[in-house]
Amino acid sequence: MPELAADGPLSADGPLSAGDFSSWLAEVLAAIRGEGATDVACGSCVACCSSAQFVHIAPDEQDVLAHVPEALLFPAPGLPRGHVLMGYDEHGRCPMLRTDGCSIYEHRPRTCRTYDCRVFPAAGVLPDEPGKAPIATQAARWEFTYASSSDSAEHAAVRAAAAFLRSRHDALGTDLAPATTTQLAVAALEVHRIFVHQHEPSVHDVRVELSSRRSNR
Repeated sequence: MPELAADGPLSADGPLSAGDFSSWLAEVLAAIRGEGATDVACGSCVACCSSAQFVHIAPDEQDVLAHVPEALLFPAPGLPRGHVLMGYDEHGRCPMLRTDGCSIYEHRPRTCRTYDCRVFPAAGVLPDEPGKAPIATQAARWEFTYASSSDSAEHAAVRAAAAFLRSRHDALGTDLAPATTTQLAVAALEVHRIFVHQHEPSVHDVRVELSSRRSNR
């Protein structure tokens, strides 16, 4: 998972406004807690829909399940019965994606409603897993703004958290250590406040915070 330099890299298409960092952070953390969706200025971008992503659909998402053919779903490994995943085609594209966009946009899964590729520049990393190049290219274009120096410090804490989680991966244990770049970025957002108040928190403190966050999701 390559790091994202403070000033780039940016694609040939140039930067995109990611908005005010602290406002965005509050919104995305609420979405992670299941308290709403994120508002991403996707435009015509379908990178997350065409990057070999498995989409999780929970049992309570009956409206979604009514609009996705059952043949496209399979049980989600490691999750209770009723949790399913929707896969992708041979080109890494979501089967619900059409030339004019998502065919079930108004009925899309919660996973899609809360997905926000700005988590990667927020954490200072870019996804490098197979098939994720379109997301990495788009994510590298986002640029946040800061209303105050404390906002900049908070962003620095998120990146410090990401660096800590990556460097202490083995010490965190397989039960809590992020397994993907997306998990790393999300975990960094969730535990970053420890890094605002402590320059170098202990592995124990971070494990406790991660455990608490997961139990509250």
